[in-house]
Amino acid sequence: MQVEETKLPGVLQLVPKRFGDSRGFFSEVYNKSVYEKLGIAMEFVQDNHSLSREVGVVRGLHFQAPPHAQDKLVRVGAGRVLDVAVDIRKGSPHFGQWVGVELSAEAGNQLFIPAGFLHGFAVLEPNSELLYKCSDIYAPDCDGAVRYDDPEIGIDWGFDAAQAILSEKDAGAPLLKDFDSPFVYEG
Repeated sequence: MQVEETKLPGVLQLVPKRFGDSRGFFSEVYNKSVYEKLGIAMEFVQDNHSLSREVGVVRGLHFQAPPHAQDKLVRVGAGRVLDVAVDIRKGSPHFGQWVGVELSAEAGNQLFIPAGFLHGFAVLEPNSELLYKCSDIYAPDCDGAVRYDDPEIGIDWGFDAAQAILSEKDAGAPLLKDFDSPFVYEG
């Protein structure tokens, strides 16, 4: 397992080993004991799978508040996305900062996003599928979002953000300055 730290402490890019031959490849994408040795020692209780058909779809920036805050382990099963994490922990020296990692089925890389970070992604290839493990169940009363195109955060999605294909929820999400984060930095 190759591990790469990002500019946001706690957000990690992970690249599991692949074993390939003329038939294709095999890769162990999750092994609890391996991840525990890397400091990712939580129990994942829910797996999600999303399909986005068109380039330019943006999903996010989402979070789930305590008591159902979620750590996520994200990978792409088909296609290619820009996966983004934004620190929203009050008092964090990185508050409002973002990191983006291109995830693809071809590369087989993953992104670990701890609770206390917004999560979103932009679709870079048609019919991209995102697969992710969550450390807590989905709880609608804890669900929230911040605007994907918030100028205070300044995410470079790689295309004109005004042309993004969004859900109603994401289009109507508040700006970071109008958002009272339920997360506190404990570092």
